[in-house]
Amino acid sequence: MKAKKIINRKCVVTRKIYPKDNLLRVVRLPNGNIVFDEEQNKLGRGAYIYKSQEAIIKAKNKDIFTKVFNTCVDNSLYDELLKAINKEVVNDGKAK
Repeated sequence: MKAKKIINRKCVVTRKIYPKDNLLRVVRLPNGNIVFDEEQNKLGRGAYIYKSQEAIIKAKNKDIFTKVFNTCVDNSLYDELLKAINKEVVNDGKAK
């Protein structure tokens, strides 16, 4: 049986390469909107950030996604990413 290939991406904050499962994807849609891509399958230019509260707070403080996408990004995006991480932690706790 063939082993499943692990897809890696680089975090825009830490600049380290991680498996795609350990990252959150933010995408600029063709219409110019910047959104959190929970399913990681929307069309558009994507950027990845490591699934940690520290990385998201650092990105918010440095306004990383504004620089990456070269457009103004609303702070609510960072709040949405933090909620996604907190939801994941809660779900992991219930599963055990």
